[in-house]
Amino acid sequence: MIGRLSGKLVEKNPPQILLDVQGVAYEVDVPMSTFYNLPNLGEAITLFTHLVVREDAHLLFGFGSETERRAFRQLIKISGIGARTALSVLSGLSVAELAQAVTMQDAGRLTKIPGIGKKTAERLLLELKDKLGADVATVGVHRPAAATADVLHALIALGYSDKEALHAVKQLPDGVAVADGIKQALKLLAKA
Repeated sequence: MIGRLSGKLVEKNPPQILLDVQGVAYEVDVPMSTFYNLPNLGEAITLFTHLVVREDAHLLFGFGSETERRAFRQLIKISGIGARTALSVLSGLSVAELAQAVTMQDAGRLTKIPGIGKKTAERLLLELKDKLGADVATVGVHRPAAATADVLHALIALGYSDKEALHAVKQLPDGVAVADGIKQALKLLAKA
């Protein structure tokens, strides 16, 4: 019903903002990824929105990009995942990182998000497997998921950040074994 709002940012109280659209102020819940990119109070913004109508409330969720809103809509289609949980997922991971986790079937990255347990993470990975990856073209991993996920976990366990580990894993050749992948990734990280 309400697909997009353009107006002046009046208040910021994470995760909710107040957006004045020609004299009507809308309370909009946004993921932290959108919240961090908001302009200063009083400045104009445009948000893609999703309206959730419940028996006891009408809730408006806002997103900085159409890709974020599409990911949110995919998440809330999953049984047991409500709008608040979907917002949590998008606050904990960018859409590209979520697509990466789905592609690599990496439940560990999802369980780091508050409110996401092991079973929920596995259900998310299963349900999003063929849906999210097609929407996000920024993810370019074409290797067997198990090997790269194991290499990634090993690097993170060794103390490297998610970003450093992921960057090293992306540079590995196709079809690399786990042990060789770890060695090669460590060499790449040592040069950086």
